[in-house]
Amino acid sequence: MAVTDIDLAQAGDRLAGLLMEQGWSVATAESCTGGWVAKVLTDRAGSSAYVYGGLVTYSNEAKQALLGVSEEALREFGAVSEPVVRQMVAGTLAATGVDVAIAISGVAGPGGGSEDKPVGTVWFAWGRGSHETEARLKHFAGDRDAVRRQAVSYALQGVSDYLERS
Repeated sequence: MAVTDIDLAQAGDRLAGLLMEQGWSVATAESCTGGWVAKVLTDRAGSSAYVYGGLVTYSNEAKQALLGVSEEALREFGAVSEPVVRQMVAGTLAATGVDVAIAISGVAGPGGGSEDKPVGTVWFAWGRGSHETEARLKHFAGDRDAVRRQAVSYALQGVSDYLERS
């Protein structure tokens, strides 16, 4: 199923509403989505009320320098892994002081995939301060744009579901 701009806007509206309702702020740490989650959240006027900012930590070096992701986790598990996205959330929370952090790292393609992590493999994590961080693995089909759109949509919906439960 193709994810449209309307789908993304609706998912962004839902998350924005939840954040505003609680008076919470959010920050993103994005790799394969290149800041697209932050872009969707800031598409509406007044988004500075709930969006603190976003970091595009595409390289391993950026993940380490800006978010404190350990070299060991990157070496042992790779950038597209549960331990890394969990560390990205922790680093985002620590660096920004926001209420909610979102992290995404994946293989959008067309190259870069492997047998263990084929194109379309994306790890997500989100968390709130001392609350437990959730991590999820998804495999998306399609070209680079399709994988990224699906990842953005999944992140927005996943964080919204998480906030409704917590």
